[in-house]
Amino acid sequence: MLNIALNTFKEIVRNKILYLILFFAFIFIAFSILLGQLTIWDDNKVIVDFWLAMIEIFWLVWVLFVWSQLLFKEIEWKTIFLILSKPIKRYEFILGKFFWFSLTIFLIILLQSILFLIVLYLKDINITYLILFSLLFSFFKLEIILSLVFFFSTFMSNILTILVSLSIYFLSHSYSILLDMANRSANKIIITLTKILELIIPPFQALNIKDIIWHFTEFSYKFFLFNSLYSLIYLTIILYFTIIIFNRKKFEN
Repeated sequence: MLNIALNTFKEIVRNKILYLILFFAFIFIAFSILLGQLTIWDDNKVIVDFWLAMIEIFWLVWVLFVWSQLLFKEIEWKTIFLILSKPIKRYEFILGKFFWFSLTIFLIILLQSILFLIVLYLKDINITYLILFSLLFSFFKLEIILSLVFFFSTFMSNILTILVSLSIYFLSHSYSILLDMANRSANKIIITLTKILELIIPPFQALNIKDIIWHFTEFSYKFFLFNSLYSLIYLTIILYFTIIIFNRKKFEN
């Protein structure tokens, strides 16, 4: 599993998209500071909202367009036959790639988060626990999207994987709108199906606390504990089904 992890890291480092996203990420982060000085609104709010949004959006793009290619290239270039011919189990192949990619995301987000907190400190902006949890929840969302991309990559094409994963990302953030529309329809079947959908889609709306940092000042720690635990369980289930599908997948040489 360690060899797979190291090879995955080399693939990520060699990928030019990573450096392109990193470049624009830091450009936009610097732009947020200037934007905070020029805007007529509260510059503190602009800086915090912009940083949190950019951290999530840039790495969402990276996960979708880089990770969706990794497994696809292994199959397309037939290098997967060489890997699986060695004394390695398929679940080790999946977990090795997933955890190393996750570690890469974590380290880069950690670096950006430290820079973000330094900017907040220098701008004399109060660093609340809501900001810290928002960073953590952004990481959880990226991990779930990563697992979904990995899951769909086992039986979908590269483009279809990106489209479906992106659709789930936006759908999960709009669940309350769907539920409200279902309740307005007064149709019990639609309401029931919408509630069942909540069990299938990721809990992104609950994790999206960056949009309400300035509207709420108090949250129960049970809220953060529950959603963190729920995210980890959801992530584990998706990885479990990914391994099952990958174990049954037949590769034609």
